[in-house]
Amino acid sequence: MTPSLFFQSIWNDYIARLCPSAHQVHELLQEDTALINDHIALRTFNLDPIGLDALAQPFIDLGYKACGDYVFENKNLIAKHYEHSDPTQPKVFISELEVQKCSAQLQAIVTGLVNQVNEEIVQAGDFIYSGRPWQISYQDYLTLAKESEYASWLAAHGYGANHFTVSVNQLNRFAEVQEVNDYLSESGFVINQSGGEVKGSPEVLLEQSSTMADKVSVSFSDGTHQIPGGFYEFAKRYPMDNGELYPGFVAASADKIFESTNM
Repeated sequence: MTPSLFFQSIWNDYIARLCPSAHQVHELLQEDTALINDHIALRTFNLDPIGLDALAQPFIDLGYKACGDYVFENKNLIAKHYEHSDPTQPKVFISELEVQKCSAQLQAIVTGLVNQVNEEIVQAGDFIYSGRPWQISYQDYLTLAKESEYASWLAAHGYGANHFTVSVNQLNRFAEVQEVNDYLSESGFVINQSGGEVKGSPEVLLEQSSTMADKVSVSFSDGTHQIPGGFYEFAKRYPMDNGELYPGFVAASADKIFESTNM
């Protein structure tokens, strides 16, 4: 499989299951050339067989390499980002919850979920966008959400991109991230306000913003409920001293982007 086909499969799952409004955002921002997807993001727990490295393997098999490490102490998360040798391919940002740093109650719930996972399905090519490989009750979802919105989101949705990202650098109608925010706000979208509408700055070589997550229906073992799904991000990268656009991420900004899926 080529990277393009792989990302198309991830996109199809994303708009069908997690972020139906992404199709509308895509149409609002579409110009003469296809929108460039700056990056996607994936979430997992740091437990075998579903740890960060397991999620990264399909991308490594497609030619991706690890290029940056990030720590989010207040959320008990670590992350890595991956880049392809072909700069036109999207970057991949994968994070994992350090379960051992959480409460005994959260550890018990999450361990119970992960124990339901068959290692063979993790190694399948479509696991990245396969959804939830376990059963969970809505009550357990709410319990997780009180401590970690990240854990509750992952427990409810399983595997798939929580966001895709429009590269603002390519847009002709908008030169700034704030202009994209204003346009989408006028079109009825709610922009993530955590840490300000625009996270980052030219000084750190990256500016980012995002919509707040769609509300989507999820079937739990004890009923169906509307909860936050996926969101759409917008990123503008600035040139480094060598003239090339900064390829990495800024932890302080990413920390606030995570909150796009808060309840």
